[in-house]
Amino acid sequence: MSFFGELKRRNVLRVAAAYIVAAWLLIQVAETIFPLFGFDDTPARIVVITLMVLFVPAVIIAWVFELTPEGLKRDHEVDRSQSIAPQTGKKLDRIIMVVLAVAVGYFAFDKFVLSESRETSIAEAARQEGRSEALVALYGDTSIAVLPFVNLSSDQEQAYFADGLSEELLNLLAKIPALRVIARTSSFSYRGQDIDVANVSRELEVDNLLSGSVRKAGNKVRITTKLIRAEDNSHIWAETYERTLDDIFLIQDEIAAAVVTQLKVKLLGEVPTSEKTDPRAYALYLEAREQARQYKTTGFERSIDLYQEALDIAPDYAAAWAGLAESYIWLTNRALLDIDEGYVQARNAANKALALDPDHALAYANLGRIAMLRDGDLQSAAQNLERALELDSTNPQIIRAAATLLTNLVRLEEAIGLLEYAAARDPVNSDVHANLALGYYYAGRAEEAIASYRTALSLSPGAFGLRSFIGAAFLFNGEPAAALAEIQQELNEAWRLVGEAMAYHGLGRAAESDAKLTELIEKYDPEWTYNIAYVLAYRGETDQAFERLNNAMKRNDPGLSEIAPAPEFANIETDPRWLPFLESIGKAPGQLAAVEFKVTLPE
Repeated sequence: MSFFGELKRRNVLRVAAAYIVAAWLLIQVAETIFPLFGFDDTPARIVVITLMVLFVPAVIIAWVFELTPEGLKRDHEVDRSQSIAPQTGKKLDRIIMVVLAVAVGYFAFDKFVLSESRETSIAEAARQEGRSEALVALYGDTSIAVLPFVNLSSDQEQAYFADGLSEELLNLLAKIPALRVIARTSSFSYRGQDIDVANVSRELEVDNLLSGSVRKAGNKVRITTKLIRAEDNSHIWAETYERTLDDIFLIQDEIAAAVVTQLKVKLLGEVPTSEKTDPRAYALYLEAREQARQYKTTGFERSIDLYQEALDIAPDYAAAWAGLAESYIWLTNRALLDIDEGYVQARNAANKALALDPDHALAYANLGRIAMLRDGDLQSAAQNLERALELDSTNPQIIRAAATLLTNLVRLEEAIGLLEYAAARDPVNSDVHANLALGYYYAGRAEEAIASYRTALSLSPGAFGLRSFIGAAFLFNGEPAAALAEIQQELNEAWRLVGEAMAYHGLGRAAESDAKLTELIEKYDPEWTYNIAYVLAYRGETDQAFERLNNAMKRNDPGLSEIAPAPEFANIETDPRWLPFLESIGKAPGQLAAVEFKVTLPE
């Protein structure tokens, strides 16, 4: 008898077929059941490996042994005339048919019942959490968080380079409309922590994580990257790059392209690429940006020096010019630079960035902020911010600037919509929640404002002003005692004095209100002229309030940009001087309504 014939006679082929069908069914059941008990893919892999290993012994046993009425016997010990192998073969055929029927039935049940149920439960859970269905796992691997890369350099001061590289990758990926990328502030909140993939993905509501490390020594750099699927903690892709700094932009582009390929993201155009410049200027730019991110006076002053060093090396570096403009705006808004001088420097830097790169979104956003805060030219602000949104509709910084303009135009619900979108994309960004709270506050939604301010405070316990802002929301919700309790916990003296002067007045404690207002004026006038004006307005001191407003107008006080929606001026809005004053600064209702600013909520 031929070898194949012998395989048939001994039922080896039937045993192999029955084993394969039964193993497939077991694997499908395991993949369905194990996740219900919170297991990852490891137990399922063990089942697969075990079944694969046992296949060979099962086939060998079928070849060596035969099933007889007395039990298993070696094949050569069985008389062929008494062999029941044909009957055993028929039983095996029936077993194979039954197992196949069960497998087909299970496949149909999983496809048309379990699968639909899983998708429904995922969507329902997402809706209960207030998330858009666009963020739900049903739509595939379309969301990602770029975690801060670990600095493995011997010089720990090189940490800014690892952070900067991570952020550049994040910015590249954020330019892809089909990919939802969590903003920097939220992603970088995990810096220095032991990452639990499941927790991070749940907190940030993403399907994938990109992590890595950077080792920089002189002109050489070693970058290791990993793309992780959050669902099962599996590595989708990993790569190590050992290059010189001259290749740093090529590495960034290669990583972005790999992420797009691995996540099977559908593109409308080419994968975005990095802005190229001298690597030395690039390193200075990353350090300058990191200094600015400290949000301290010394940090911004140092960032200006570093940006200028970068521009001495690469005067055509648009991103450095835009960063320089940002630092000048920050220092000027906090009265640390002369208003006129600071905004002139900022405008010149932003215009230089646009001359080098006419599509630089942040440069347009900076010009919009200058027009809004310094010039009072809301139409120019709208045009610049509209263009910035066209170029980069998902950038949280640009979205917040656009929302600020909408707030100042008293288009409050639109502003809130943008900020709610930004909060969903950047869920642990204290500033985003504080901006959202301000929108709620101006819209008269005090409870929501308080809740959002508390979220901001929990994310940034040392942030200045938040306790005072919570107090203001309580005050205008008719709860002056609760307002005072919050305000007295404020860390920043100026904001505390502003809040206390108003809260004591709301409680009818005139002497204490007078004392706090006097202290505020003695210590912080004229820099806080606008704030002093609204304290006076709230206290009903109309003449003094208008005097301070006129002083604020002469100083081009940035606070005047948000005067229209501010409830603090309610007591003087019936005064005949109110409307002419608003007209003089371009903030009268008719003037605001005439400003054309088209904002479409990003997809």
